[in-house]
Amino acid sequence: MKRFFIELRTAFLALCVLTLICCGAYPVAVWALAQVLFPYQANGSLIVAEDGTIRGSELLAQSFSGQQYFHPRPSHAGHGYDGAGSGASNLGPTSRRLQELIQERLQAYRQENGLGEGEVVPADAVTASASGLDPHISLANAERQVPRVALARKLTEREVRLCLERSIDFAGWRSLGEPVVNVMKVNLALDLR
Repeated sequence: MKRFFIELRTAFLALCVLTLICCGAYPVAVWALAQVLFPYQANGSLIVAEDGTIRGSELLAQSFSGQQYFHPRPSHAGHGYDGAGSGASNLGPTSRRLQELIQERLQAYRQENGLGEGEVVPADAVTASASGLDPHISLANAERQVPRVALARKLTEREVRLCLERSIDFAGWRSLGEPVVNVMKVNLALDLR
């Protein structure tokens, strides 16, 4: 019986020490290190407007629906771009509902961007990302939207492309990744013009 209480005491002490380390010291150390080395990223990569209001995050898509804005990828996250409802539709490639959704999105995209039936529409313009919160669109998708945005803002396509070029990120490492456009960044840059 004495051995049992020794083992129980040892287990309880191990539990207390590991709880302090794993639930206290380690998270605090990681948080402090992140605040010192990467404060912008550690605090959500928030985009703050000149008036001090938080406009969003570089890491999360937001809905932009006006003709004067670049539009993000479609989203199945909650009621659209809802971080609490992040996730995919779980519709597979043979799903009739997915095929219908893509056809609807194709028609809407072609209509709003003035594209003909035979013109190619980038895949990311009609398909949602796995999380539904991807803040980027492909360069091809952005290029298809330039004429509409320029017309709505009464700017030249060249002026819109300059803002677009400043908002290009690279998926993965710069030398290996594909250029993508952060929709939030380009729309804010256009609003500040």
